[in-house]
Amino acid sequence: MSKSIKKIGVLTSGGDSPGMNAAIRSVVRTCAYHQIECIGIYRGYQGMIEGDFKEMGPRSVNNIVNKGGTILKSARSKEFMTVEGRKKAHQNLVNAAVDALVVIGGDGSFTGAEVFNDEFNFPVMGIPGTIDNDIFGTSHTLGYDTALNTVVECIDKIRDTASSHNRLFFVEVMGRDAGHIALNAGIGAGAEEILIPEEDLGLERLLESLQKSKASGKSSSIVVVAEGEKMGKNVFQLKDYIEEHLPEYDIRVSVLGHMQRGGSPSCYDRVLASRLGVKAVESLLEGKTNFMVGVLADKIELTPLEQAIKGHSEIDRELLRVSDIMST
Repeated sequence: MSKSIKKIGVLTSGGDSPGMNAAIRSVVRTCAYHQIECIGIYRGYQGMIEGDFKEMGPRSVNNIVNKGGTILKSARSKEFMTVEGRKKAHQNLVNAAVDALVVIGGDGSFTGAEVFNDEFNFPVMGIPGTIDNDIFGTSHTLGYDTALNTVVECIDKIRDTASSHNRLFFVEVMGRDAGHIALNAGIGAGAEEILIPEEDLGLERLLESLQKSKASGKSSSIVVVAEGEKMGKNVFQLKDYIEEHLPEYDIRVSVLGHMQRGGSPSCYDRVLASRLGVKAVESLLEGKTNFMVGVLADKIELTPLEQAIKGHSEIDRELLRVSDIMST
């Protein structure tokens, strides 16, 4: 193991996701296990620029494994996008004798980490935390599984109302650039149609599908819509369009919004966070840098940060086929 690393800093950046606290806990306790110090950096890169640091030991992360959000807080930092801002951040790390950095976040956070590493040759390791599951090099990001369970639970409740009143519900879920939540939760909740950014279903086919559902005897329907779907209409415009062409439908819209990002993490996310935290710290101690730790075929693997940022997380084509069959 590398003798040069005696203190590791950990921060969370970008949008929060369930499992971030479990990852912080894992990083802190792995540092303690290997008898090195750990510093918590509050408010992401902005906190790094302002020197908002706090020593963290095993007892400082008691009772957080079950909590959503992040105890280290998160903030977007325009200042970190400047050379001057990054110089300030680096000087603060040097002053605090921090030797390496674990960054928990998404591709924007990883881009910042990669630039920081390039400019200062500062060891960095990324842990993917975003509910969208849109990062290359891992089958699951922290918070994705929890978000899926939250969405399915919400749609189950909406279906009770849809069935009682013979209504069609458009349910908008998060996923501006990726349809993983919509596709998986849609299948899990038995949605009649799923609209995602990766597939342009087309308005005519949507109309046709809803007409078929009605003709086959379905008295209520759920359409799951990813916020980034490519029909060029937001969910309320979609509602208006369908009402105009299929006036027999009583249509409602439900936007799940930020409730998908909150809540106690699932067991899967807690275990994944624990595994990723251990691998992140131990990889740094082995002298590795500029990687993201992820899970592939249930094994914890390293992916170069550049690949994680530039690579594209593909939608599962087989799941699209399953979705088509299930909506029959």
